[in-house]
Amino acid sequence: MRDVKLTDIFNHHIAQKYITRSGLAHALAVAYHAFELAKEKKVDVDIAAKAGFLHDIGHYTWYKDGKWDYQLYKKNDIHPIKGAERAHKLLIRLGENPVKAKEIALAVLFHTDSFLPGGSVTLTALQQIVKAADEKDEEPGGHHHYRTVSLKKALDSLKVLDEKIDKHLAQE
Repeated sequence: MRDVKLTDIFNHHIAQKYITRSGLAHALAVAYHAFELAKEKKVDVDIAAKAGFLHDIGHYTWYKDGKWDYQLYKKNDIHPIKGAERAHKLLIRLGENPVKAKEIALAVLFHTDSFLPGGSVTLTALQQIVKAADEKDEEPGGHHHYRTVSLKKALDSLKVLDEKIDKHLAQE
């Protein structure tokens, strides 16, 4: 039994504020990719999809002279750190299992190495999946953050993914 569904996350005002800021279409795509990769790797599809959906919740928009500055973003970005914190707090508020909330937050933290100053870390299977799912949907110059989708279509897509997750978990 899942404590929190993707639609629960989507309908919360914090998710509405931050996920739409960082690219709702991208968040959906990464959630779907994470679900499929998790099935292949036999990792918990529920937490993989949630981590995929929330992976960019910490984004901050870097502007210079009124224009998006991708280089400034790449140089100064710490969105995974802020995202891990936001994701964890949101999931706990929604009633997610605390162990799962922590795993999801850590997958958000390690979905990119943009904040690591030249170092590297050994990733868990879940963290590798979320990183791969994000990379699968990336476009040069960060353009994947600017694709659009209506809120209704996003909610409908998440309902379908919730059903797929429930079906997969029932079959296990």
